[in-house]
Amino acid sequence: MIFSRKRADAERQTRDERATEVQDQGAEAPSLVRGPYDISESYDDVQRLDLGSLHIPAIAEVEVRVQADPQGVIQQVVLVHGDNALQLGVFAAPRSEGIWDEVREEIRQSLLRDGASAQEVDGEYGPELHAQVRTPDGPTNLRFVGVDGPRWMVRGVFQGPAATDPALAGPLVECLDGLVVDRGQEAKPVREPLPLRLPREIADQADGEAGDAAAEPRQV
Repeated sequence: MIFSRKRADAERQTRDERATEVQDQGAEAPSLVRGPYDISESYDDVQRLDLGSLHIPAIAEVEVRVQADPQGVIQQVVLVHGDNALQLGVFAAPRSEGIWDEVREEIRQSLLRDGASAQEVDGEYGPELHAQVRTPDGPTNLRFVGVDGPRWMVRGVFQGPAATDPALAGPLVECLDGLVVDRGQEAKPVREPLPLRLPREIADQADGEAGDAAAEPRQV
């Protein structure tokens, strides 16, 4: 199916320190006002697709592809622009600390066990993981990024040219920076995926299309 911030304080401080270092070296500092945002924060009022725990900005030429079960519960979210893709996930985290460091190391170890190459790189979102995996179509490059927020973590996986050159990510970065996370107040196990659901009107439309298809005579 296709549809056409508060970072943790420590992470924000780290980004500010990097910006200060860049300025001290006489270079232009990157913008620090970026998401993903928490639902409790102030953020711009651009149109967003409400998927429950994730609200995704509607950016021109970016397709939001989701896989959902018959109950409308989303299993996977992938944003696509040209030859690039960004898979998104959002997970529960403890109140006291972020989990991206631990998750990143677990991903790295898993990749190495599978015979893939994996390298940690200091990127625009902090520590990233760059990997090359074997697929039936040949070697594929992946770039894992993570953002720790208040009691949540967003994980993004870039594929395509943007996996090796972040400058080619284009509007996919706008989508990532404009994400809004609605974690909810209920207690959840750490690292549990936060619930994602199709908007009601889209789920109802999908149910109707499925019903029409089931009513049609099957050809044999």
